[in-house]
Amino acid sequence: MTIQWFPGHMAKARREVTEKLKLVDIIFELIDARLPLSSRNPMIDEVIGQKTRLLILNKADMADDFQTRKWINYFEERGHRAVAINSFEGKGLQQVTNAAKELLFEKWERMRLRGIKPRAIRAMIVGIPNVGKSTLINRLAKKNLAKTGNTPGITKAQQWIKVEKELDLLDTPGILWPKFEDPAVGYKLALTGAIKDTIINMEDLAVYGLRFLAENYPKRMEERYKLTGIDEELVDTFDHIGKLRRVFSGGGEVDYDKVAELIVRDIRGQHLGKLTFDIVEEMVEPS
Repeated sequence: MTIQWFPGHMAKARREVTEKLKLVDIIFELIDARLPLSSRNPMIDEVIGQKTRLLILNKADMADDFQTRKWINYFEERGHRAVAINSFEGKGLQQVTNAAKELLFEKWERMRLRGIKPRAIRAMIVGIPNVGKSTLINRLAKKNLAKTGNTPGITKAQQWIKVEKELDLLDTPGILWPKFEDPAVGYKLALTGAIKDTIINMEDLAVYGLRFLAENYPKRMEERYKLTGIDEELVDTFDHIGKLRRVFSGGGEVDYDKVAELIVRDIRGQHLGKLTFDIVEEMVEPS
């Protein structure tokens, strides 16, 4: 699947992030715990440079716990502090504040020694669309200050939000990059809702999802769809699932479009359990 897009508001958002860097102490880079590498915008490294950064693996409640622990170890071995949270339910949020304080301890100590009065930590939240930035802000602030939604592209402008006395947060629009070099990245992002369904082929996405399940979570696929593998003739697999789940058209035939939607909906809705689409062993070369 080839997806190329770079809407004007995303180009503008990149410029604004660059301009506002000097105003913040730390970057909160929010990524999806289900795809810790695929949901990282490669342009972010270029944009923020050496700025202090905290990696926040959001939606950890939807990700494979074993893989999440591996990813946190992977990032920390490479010098990036990382925490896993569930912003929707407000779980693990204190880790964010605590980690920010630890990362900025030396800077704050230098300021204290120069007689500068302590102030709130100024943090900029960056990440791709639909990763949960606004939900995290609202949870931290304990108010519905940032617009939220399951559709990518809700946040269109930057806004400062105060979190008690400890944090001042700068929200930013989600920024995707112009082109996905690896087609699998596009599929993974689409499966988790980071890309609008209107620009993707749902049948292709469902097939990718089934193949991923067959390779990485075969028992769950068997429990859900009574399948032990994927037929070479994909239509047979779709027929099987359609008949099992009684997804028929008006004429009594299996409705393949609706079967594709059902598979994607099952994956997104956790009907196949907690899934991680970036598998550490498959994506990282042994060090």
